[in-house]
Amino acid sequence: MTIDLSAPLEWKQATGDAAKMLEELQPNILKAHARDHFSALFLRFTEVGSARPFLSSLVPLMKSAKTHLTEVDQFKAGGVKGSPYVGIGLTAAGYGYLEIQAPQDESFLLGMRTQETREKLNDPPRSTFDGGYHDEIHAVVIIGDAADAAMTARRNEVLALIPPTISVVAEETGLGRVNGQGEGIEHFGYVDGRSQPIFLVEDIRAEEAGTDGITAWDPTAPLNQVLVADSAAPDPAVHFGSYFVFRKLEQNVRRFKQSEEDLADTLGLSGDDRERAGAMLVGRFEDGTPLTAQREDGVESPVPNNFNYGSDAGGAKCPFQAHIRKTNPRGSGGAEDPAGERLHLMARRGVPYGERPDDPNADLPPSARPSGGVGLLFMAFNSVLGNQFEFTQAVWANNPSFPITPDGFKPPGLDPVIGQGPRPESAYTPDWAGEGTVTADPIPQAVTLKGGEYFFMPSLAFLRQLG
Repeated sequence: MTIDLSAPLEWKQATGDAAKMLEELQPNILKAHARDHFSALFLRFTEVGSARPFLSSLVPLMKSAKTHLTEVDQFKAGGVKGSPYVGIGLTAAGYGYLEIQAPQDESFLLGMRTQETREKLNDPPRSTFDGGYHDEIHAVVIIGDAADAAMTARRNEVLALIPPTISVVAEETGLGRVNGQGEGIEHFGYVDGRSQPIFLVEDIRAEEAGTDGITAWDPTAPLNQVLVADSAAPDPAVHFGSYFVFRKLEQNVRRFKQSEEDLADTLGLSGDDRERAGAMLVGRFEDGTPLTAQREDGVESPVPNNFNYGSDAGGAKCPFQAHIRKTNPRGSGGAEDPAGERLHLMARRGVPYGERPDDPNADLPPSARPSGGVGLLFMAFNSVLGNQFEFTQAVWANNPSFPITPDGFKPPGLDPVIGQGPRPESAYTPDWAGEGTVTADPIPQAVTLKGGEYFFMPSLAFLRQLG
């Protein structure tokens, strides 16, 4: 059968072109791969004659999306562990160096490092980035697994294949973290990675089974929201890839936790209710419970995703500027219809980096928290960079007037977590009843971009033909 890119894929029943696509697609695109232990090697080529065969030599260390999905099923059925994930991405400069026409996404061709992109995203100057991101990058090789030993062994295999004519200009090491319920968290202590677009019919059914049916929010997404025909592959009709965003985001945990305390003081919150100040910045409590879905009986498991803002049109529970409301307004943004809003969502695949002695969820003063050296390796797959990642960052997170608020309401301000740019004051409702608002000082920026780039993750067929 031909590939229907306008709908999710039922991978277990895939035949014909759809089956061929899965056999040549890299993992981690349609479904997240385990990456609790993670390494990203950023490369620069100096010789075309060695770069091409090197990339091809990595294919035997890689697996297809089909193999990955099969491994996940085998693990669920009998605990059989899967193999490590190896992914390869090329920048537009990397394609140029290989003398191969790059995929033609406008933002990809510009790259993240250019002044035009920096101004669009309000990114800091490149001179402030970590050293490996100052100059041109041609490729990235990422390795991930649930186990450290397996990831490290595969990383060593990759390193052994790198010829002297290819430089490793930077390496980032990720380390997954979980809370007491086993849910993945980031360094501010909040459950992370929930509310993803789902591209596989089998996963959509599992999501429905985990709730009383999908009634408030449908996470279903079509394949064309993440897949792009691999124009340089032998057969672009069945060979696909995806645009990959990588951003190293350092988190000043001390500053963010102090902001939570300051906001709680400003709003007059006391006792256990002080935790709501942090939830107002993120949109969820640390355990993942959404502010709009908060009930007297407390935590739900798994972390709820079946909610919208229809019952909170005035931002009484979840402020308009809360991180998850800014970056996924769930049909309530006011600037587009709900279908248009959904097109901006991307497949996020981040992992924390950096180690710290304190427990992110422990009851400790802000002074006991790290002020640097930890953060998030933000990664996301897109089919249109300008309409997904860049739109989310520039038009939603960085826009003080989004979402559009009802008449008489103060504009929301920037996303307090990832917003970049001058930060205005924001309004918050101190009590659950939604009676009146309090204007609070701007939340200081606690997340700083330390480097990144755009890549295209090509098909295995493309990589294989380079040898």
